[in-house]
Amino acid sequence: MRSRAGEAVKAWNGTGEAYAVSYASLCLGTGPQLIAALGPGEGRTLLDVGSGTSALLAEFAREGWAVTGCEPEPSMRAVAEREHPDIVCVDGGLPDLPFAQESFDTVTANFVLNHVADPRESARELARVARQRVAATIWVQSPSWFWREVCDRAGLVPAEGERLPPERDFARTTAGFAEMVTDAGWRGVQVSESTWTWRASLASLWASAEGGVAGAGLFYRSLDPAGRSAFRRGFDELCDVLAVGDAVPLEHTAAIAVGEPR
Repeated sequence: MRSRAGEAVKAWNGTGEAYAVSYASLCLGTGPQLIAALGPGEGRTLLDVGSGTSALLAEFAREGWAVTGCEPEPSMRAVAEREHPDIVCVDGGLPDLPFAQESFDTVTANFVLNHVADPRESARELARVARQRVAATIWVQSPSWFWREVCDRAGLVPAEGERLPPERDFARTTAGFAEMVTDAGWRGVQVSESTWTWRASLASLWASAEGGVAGAGLFYRSLDPAGRSAFRRGFDELCDVLAVGDAVPLEHTAAIAVGEPR
């Protein structure tokens, strides 16, 4: 249950507030590895593409980077402006960024290339606006398995989502990610895996679905009242099995690629 191609943009429409209280903390899981790979900022400039609520940019700012965000979804930018008013967040997104060539020392894209319609074209665009380094992450193991099991318990068939044409797609593995960004022209690529446990509160998990976040939220939005009731029943049943206290520990794995733009 993952958003692909044309679904990638509409899956996030109006979801800024729900994302902020749910998946924003999950996606920060790659922050320590990205910061370690890119080093202290020392005043260097960094652009984060698909910056969402700017939570990751705030982490980079604390490490001395001069940061800028780029985010196409208005509800995400609204949350970013409220929570991080000192961080500039520009309206824009892949594959056509509103910046000149080599505008930033470093460019990052955290869980963005797994959603775009043409990953190689988008990876090339990230490199175009970078002078020194470019870094990106994708999911190897995402929250999708949790929502599939919710659907199984609810007796619902989850939407599979539109798949990319074979010539545009890539294997959602560490090796496949490395091959894709290398194809896109990144040089000296190093890709590593990071696995961590997201201890998601029951309230935040449900907020992500009810608020329409990502593929699961988009699916929930498509259901009629009876389907939504069944989905909630499946959610409650699964949480009864998995929850530790008022949270569900969910293991996730990301691939993290760092390279040079040319």
